[in-house]
Amino acid sequence: MASNFGKLILKRILFLCEKRGITINKLAEMSGVRQSTIHNLVCGASTNPKIQTLYKISIAFNMTLAEFFDYPELNSYSLDDEVEDE
Repeated sequence: MASNFGKLILKRILFLCEKRGITINKLAEMSGVRQSTIHNLVCGASTNPKIQTLYKISIAFNMTLAEFFDYPELNSYSLDDEVEDE
């Protein structure tokens, strides 16, 4: 099951794609992130993307990583609420 944090990251990516009128495939091309990596994020197979991946995605959106993470739902989210698999 996807983590809540992972769901918020996905929601942010999809929002930015919609806002800018680009597809997930175009995002992969623009960011230099493999299409399979983006697909795994979208379908929930990957719920904890590497910071390097998020950095490349943020650059594709012409944003800093800080700007990518700066949105209300994530700002009010606490990682302490996540239950880690052990």
